Amino acid sequence: METIYGLKKLTRKINHPVVTIGMFDGVHRGHQKIIESVIHTAIEKKGESVVLTFDRHPKNAIENRPHSFITSLKHRLFLLERLCVDLTIVLEFDRKFAQITAEDFIHKILVDMLGVKYIVLGFNCHFGKNRAGDIKLVNKLASKYGYEVYEYPPVFYRGQIISSTAIRHAILDGDLEKAEGMLGRPVSILGTVVKRTGRGTTLGFPTANLDLHHEVRPPRGVYATKVRLGDRDYPALTNIGLRPTFAREAFSSEDETLEIEVHILGFQESLYGHDLEIQFLFKIRDEIKFKTSEELTAQIENDKEVLLKRVLNIHKIDVGT
Repeated sequence: METIYGLKKLTRKINHPVVTIGMFDGVHRGHQKIIESVIHTAIEKKGESVVLTFDRHPKNAIENRPHSFITSLKHRLFLLERLCVDLTIVLEFDRKFAQITAEDFIHKILVDMLGVKYIVLGFNCHFGKNRAGDIKLVNKLASKYGYEVYEYPPVFYRGQIISSTAIRHAILDGDLEKAEGMLGRPVSILGTVVKRTGRGTTLGFPTANLDLHHEVRPPRGVYATKVRLGDRDYPALTNIGLRPTFAREAFSSEDETLEIEVHILGFQESLYGHDLEIQFLFKIRDEIKFKTSEELTAQIENDKEVLLKRVLNIHKIDVGT
């Protein structure tokens, strides 16, 4: 997949572009259907599949407040590449961009700059100033600007329309089964491995500590997870919590002290600075405060047994040596 950051970086003509627009937070089953339609139409029309997305949520720019994503920009791009999109263009969403009217967005960006021939939108897509752009407006202007329009209907999971908001709530509530059903894949987080105290190594369980990219995460606890490294999947124990066993004083802010530690079975190499995608399979237990490090070590061994018994016979994961 080719990725371009900003329309000014687009220096070539796109061949019969088939375009869709959106945040695509989570790249869930509804998004996947839209993007599959874009790709199939591009193949049929001998053109290129193009995804227009944004570097931040509109609320970040308009309301000047942080917004947690299911998937960060880097994670979204990773998932879009998995779907075999030809070209993704990342637009910078700031206050100036927010003032572009819906028709100007269609005329100046989609038609004049991209040369769009086909537009594929979800039923609830909105764009342009005050979110005035939608499928009705795109259809209304189709003959004026010379493109074709395809609308994709909602996708349901157990009678509920799949949406990024519903998935975020499910993840935060710890309902991994529901979130996975709507995502069409296991719940996952993407983070950069950073240095911490190294206490896990001294206990015999080296961990990769993740700095998340503003992504939502399941509740505190110990989880059976899977990590992709190179061309192999490794089973892993992932702890989301406050490390209560080694806390010297009460925590004043969970957001400031929360840590995500990943112990990858059968992998010993340093991963500092690398981005890891952690896929959640199931929750093993809640976070527990132990009296001694020996009790903690024994519990981690038990957690590994649970992981190995329940996962390795179901998922094709190598333990390594």
